[in-house]
Amino acid sequence: MKRSLLLLPAGLVLTIFLVVPYLDIGFISLHPSSATAPYAPGFTLRNYRDVLTNDYLLHQIAVTLWIGFCTTSATLPLGYIVAWSLTHASGRARAIQQAMVISPLLVGIVVRSYGWTILLGNNGVLNRATRSLGLTKSVIPLMYNEFGIIVALTHIFLPFMIIPIADTLRTADPALVLAARSLGASRVSVFRRVILPLSGPGVQSGCILVFILSVSSYVTPMLIGGMRVKTLPMTVVNTLLDAFLWPAGAAQALILSACAIAILVIFLKLWPMKWNRL
Repeated sequence: MKRSLLLLPAGLVLTIFLVVPYLDIGFISLHPSSATAPYAPGFTLRNYRDVLTNDYLLHQIAVTLWIGFCTTSATLPLGYIVAWSLTHASGRARAIQQAMVISPLLVGIVVRSYGWTILLGNNGVLNRATRSLGLTKSVIPLMYNEFGIIVALTHIFLPFMIIPIADTLRTADPALVLAARSLGASRVSVFRRVILPLSGPGVQSGCILVFILSVSSYVTPMLIGGMRVKTLPMTVVNTLLDAFLWPAGAAQALILSACAIAILVIFLKLWPMKWNRL
């Protein structure tokens, strides 16, 4: 009973700020659209049918999920290397590295995205540098494509991969590593069979955070993609604000959420099997 009471505040917060909004969005998505109100009377599944039978929207869902997968795959090795360095750094060096990891979070996503437009643009720093060095004579397409979006999202969401992994590495018992080494295990074997499984919860948390944030990102794909790469969050915003079709936009958002949740469920189901084989 006492444990239930302790969980009650967290349950209320989740219910108010997560469950209720999702129920509201689901309720709106089941209504017809209206030109004079958020939704018209009656119930219908047409909004979901329109999304699932629209090849253009299905392509956007695939692009959005692909960008999320690539961003997560890129941040994982980079985040693990930085987290490893954080864990094994001395007091002052660790404080400096932690400040460097956290400091980008103090800058807005819009500012950071605009910074990448300066670097990746057709007349940006990288293109001008390659032309001035004679490495290329034409413009390298670093922006207005999926590559530029993935690069920018990797930079923006990298701290969300570093912090969980660093926490799990910091709490791992160093005696296990010493025991493995004393039994004759190589450094590679120790990392593969001891350190990597111990850091599994942090890797899992980081992957989930980065994937969800990447899939739901709106500002960075819009600025870096230049409207040439359309992701579903961009279409959802346009449907809600420009076309004022709340039921259609709600259905699009829920279908994207369902796809992301399905991928995460598969990921969580496969995770123990993968780590048990190490």
